[in-house]
Amino acid sequence: MTGSAARRPVIAGLGITEMGKVYGRSAAQFAADAVRLAVADAGLELSDVDGLLTNTGTPGAVGVDLQSQLQLPDLRLVSEIQSFGASAGAMVSHASMAVQAGMADVVVCVFADAPLREGEGSAAVYTGRGLPTGFAGLVPAAGLTSVNAVYALAARRHMETYGTTSEQLGAIAVAQRAWAAMNPLAQMREPITVDDHQASRWIAEPLHLLDCCLVSNGGIAVVVTSADRAAQLRQPPVHVLGFAQGHVGYPNARDGRFGLVSAAAQAGPAALKMAGLDISDVDVAELYDCYTYTALLTLEDYGFCAKGEGGPFAASGALGPGGSLPVNTGGGQLSSYYMWGMTPLSEAVIQARGHGGLRQAPRNDVVLVSGNGGLLSHHATLVLSPHPHS
Repeated sequence: MTGSAARRPVIAGLGITEMGKVYGRSAAQFAADAVRLAVADAGLELSDVDGLLTNTGTPGAVGVDLQSQLQLPDLRLVSEIQSFGASAGAMVSHASMAVQAGMADVVVCVFADAPLREGEGSAAVYTGRGLPTGFAGLVPAAGLTSVNAVYALAARRHMETYGTTSEQLGAIAVAQRAWAAMNPLAQMREPITVDDHQASRWIAEPLHLLDCCLVSNGGIAVVVTSADRAAQLRQPPVHVLGFAQGHVGYPNARDGRFGLVSAAAQAGPAALKMAGLDISDVDVAELYDCYTYTALLTLEDYGFCAKGEGGPFAASGALGPGGSLPVNTGGGQLSSYYMWGMTPLSEAVIQARGHGGLRQAPRNDVVLVSGNGGLLSHHATLVLSPHPHS
């Protein structure tokens, strides 16, 4: 990034509400609480905020009217951003550009959702929705009636093409649960084995229950400001060294790359190029892991391993505590909490600050963050560091 070093963007505040099976509060209430927590974490007041970017899982639950709920007058930047799981990275990218350009000084990016209902299983959240009709109805008529089924199709194609096994996907779940065991915020902290993974029930073959992420109620917000402003604030600044997006737009036609390559292959190298870094410089990777398979594909697309070698790489033990590449050090969406792209982003901020406690990675100079959305179609990458550009 170019421009004044004083105006270069940093993340200066992080707010995480209660997370998981928390009932009686709306997504908008979670969002407002997360904003207040993030602003207080930075050592700022709500009156210091002049930019607000929102994102929500449940359609229409959190929008630009959050400004009124928080009683934030005279903002210079307000927008609702929606690229599904890539939205957190997109929000930080837009906030960073706004701060760099002087369009705003203190921008809060927030995601919140409250899909869980007391007394109902998490499956109830995603059932009962209307299916498309006409030509668009051919896909669900073929059996692809859920997100689980589409990701299962993608995972199966990777398996058939490269020989990836269910046990290798299980190694990802096991590694992340080992990290979650050291995270007091994680919903699932009981250690698991590959045998436990294999014994868990099918959700959509070849995906087991332990291949699939949690469903959570809660909210997370971050404060993006300039380096000079952050120098006077409460927390160690987390510098935004690079960011990029990728949107492949799969045509749903034969001979495409669906399941084999995601938009991470476009966004990852571009973000690292902006930061002036290489994949070998990355110390910690916080990856979007709605499924074990998604994390595996992102590892390949970013270049941590060659295409088709994600399975053996995961099975080697490289991703867990003591491994060569700490991945999803808080437990990720599989074991910690599911807040779309804010799950990997929040843990990245914790790691870059050196606040990970027992799960703190031994090196944190470069933290890579991914966000995946729209069935592998959308991707956002952030490169974060406790240090400014050299």
